[in-house]
Amino acid sequence: MEAWRGKVALVTGASRGIGRAIARTLAEKGLHLALCARSQEALEALRAELSALGAEVFVCAGDLADPAFPVRFVHEAGEYFGHLDVVVNNAGVALAKPLEETTLEEWELQMAVNVRAPFLICREALPYLRRSALATIINISSVVGTKGYVHQGAYTASKHALMGFTKVLARELHPEGIRVHVIAPGGVGTDLIAAMRPDLLGERLITPEEIAEIVWFLLTMRSKNAVIDEVNVRRASNEPWR
Repeated sequence: MEAWRGKVALVTGASRGIGRAIARTLAEKGLHLALCARSQEALEALRAELSALGAEVFVCAGDLADPAFPVRFVHEAGEYFGHLDVVVNNAGVALAKPLEETTLEEWELQMAVNVRAPFLICREALPYLRRSALATIINISSVVGTKGYVHQGAYTASKHALMGFTKVLARELHPEGIRVHVIAPGGVGTDLIAAMRPDLLGERLITPEEIAEIVWFLLTMRSKNAVIDEVNVRRASNEPWR
């Protein structure tokens, strides 16, 4: 869609998995990108790959569990490009462990990356998004944000919180024309699912590229009469919610 060519998308957790697929898809569609991940080396490799597609790419390495980093990333990216059109909060941390055995540090890490970082990024990005007629926020949650899974207590709680946060933000920003969506996928073939759900390995899984195409659909679906707030994505299997 020509309206998106030259626009700027900020994506967290961009060096692999869903984040990488989103970054590549948006670069292929003509967007410029502000990307963060923990590895500077991985970001530089991704920048080279996406620059070859014609995208201008700003990268910033850091830890989203540090509350100072999301704020710094947004402002450095916003000042670099002058504005932001899209924010995709994709980065996530998941630790598989019974609640009784979960330490406070493990609980707080998942809350910091999965909830606090998206809150800080959205809050700090709003002044830059308000400069765009296409301003859109997309938060990547999970099927666990609507259900509960054994040995995923902290992760489940964090994704429920992200779902609730997104719904409130959507209502608060609707009068300004800023669109806010949440995608809740289940069973995506990434390193995270390999660690959290080894029982699904070898089964038919959603690909990161399919989630990236849903992100692109949300950006280009500009209906005046319909609002898509929550997108639930399930595996094409006989037990998609397992």
